[in-house]
Amino acid sequence: MSRTTKPAGKPNCYLIPVRVLLVTFLLTLLAFAVSLLLGILGLVIGARVRGFHPNMTTAYRYVALPAAGLVAAIVLISASVIEIRHYRQTKALAEIERISR
Repeated sequence: MSRTTKPAGKPNCYLIPVRVLLVTFLLTLLAFAVSLLLGILGLVIGARVRGFHPNMTTAYRYVALPAAGLVAAIVLISASVIEIRHYRQTKALAEIERISR
């Protein structure tokens, strides 16, 4: 039984920024939601212990927004590096496959 393989096409570099921005946006949104939840929980617990009413805008301004910004910067850099590395590897493998025919 012979196996036929489809030859790899030439990789496209124009989709790299789209994938990087999409991953960055989704992970930033997730980080914002999780850090906001943790910030609100921390404020409520702290307010219960001290006996005062919490100011919930503090959770947005000083917890969730800086955490989301930090995650966005880290994800943007790491996703860019990963996508460029993947593009270069795919390009090299396609060239090796083209030469070996």
